Amino acid sequence: MANAIKNRYEFVYLFDVENGNPNGDPDSGNMPRIDPETSYGIITDVCLKRKIRNFVEIVKKNQAPFEIYVREKAILNQVHDRAHQAIGAKSDDSGKKRKGSGDEVDLARKWMCQNFFDVRTFGAVMSTGTNCGQVRGPVQINFARSIDAVVPLEVSITRMAVTTEKEAEAQSGDNRTMGRKHIIPYALYRAEGYVSAFLAEQTGFNSDDLQLLWQALINMFDHDHSAARGKMNARKLVVFKHDSELGNAPAHKLFELVKVNRASDTSKPARAFADYKVEINRQASTGVTIEEKL
Repeated sequence: MANAIKNRYEFVYLFDVENGNPNGDPDSGNMPRIDPETSYGIITDVCLKRKIRNFVEIVKKNQAPFEIYVREKAILNQVHDRAHQAIGAKSDDSGKKRKGSGDEVDLARKWMCQNFFDVRTFGAVMSTGTNCGQVRGPVQINFARSIDAVVPLEVSITRMAVTTEKEAEAQSGDNRTMGRKHIIPYALYRAEGYVSAFLAEQTGFNSDDLQLLWQALINMFDHDHSAARGKMNARKLVVFKHDSELGNAPAHKLFELVKVNRASDTSKPARAFADYKVEINRQASTGVTIEEKL
């Protein structure tokens, strides 16, 4: 597609949490996710993409060409119907799944890419209901992992109220109810990501989309505060820009140029970003530019 980016990118993203639960695991009572073998904290790519989507939805008011396809309470098949109506495809009132011709599916897929930021950025499977095909997104993010092992805490909390009159009668005038809250006292997380120029050509992911992605990574935690997540902050965003579409160095070699080590006494657990030092080896491979966005 026209105006798509022409360079490959990789990035290293550092962010931290203080007295919060950055990504609860529903299979473990919503406790913070950890690697059971190492006790390092982990945060899924889905969690990070959700925050990016939420930021773009706030900034762009969910208006084309920056609508969000996967958003809260969205009915995805209705969006697929919109795409087929927009391209002038004939409607099917039978109530059955409408496959559409090959040309219609291709046009619907292109319409979705043109109008939805997260489709042309992360990709999507849009073959349920009315078929809009599948898109492989140019931007992908690895699971984030904490720099050090973490020790999640379970904190008891009280609520000075009850839910029903029956509960109030059973407690003989004492309306306090007990609950639990899971937190990590402090952790610094590292995530790594990729931006493919070849896949961007297929979806139309352009320089404006790329700048919006960087803006989201830098600012998204400031618009995602909650009692459960505590204090979360973006700390560092290091971008590797290749001079070509194919790329000029292996991604893992570039990621190794960014090292995070303890700056303070390692016998004590880290409790602030100042307890770490970030070192960037700027002797990158030929044809790769290092940019610090944060």
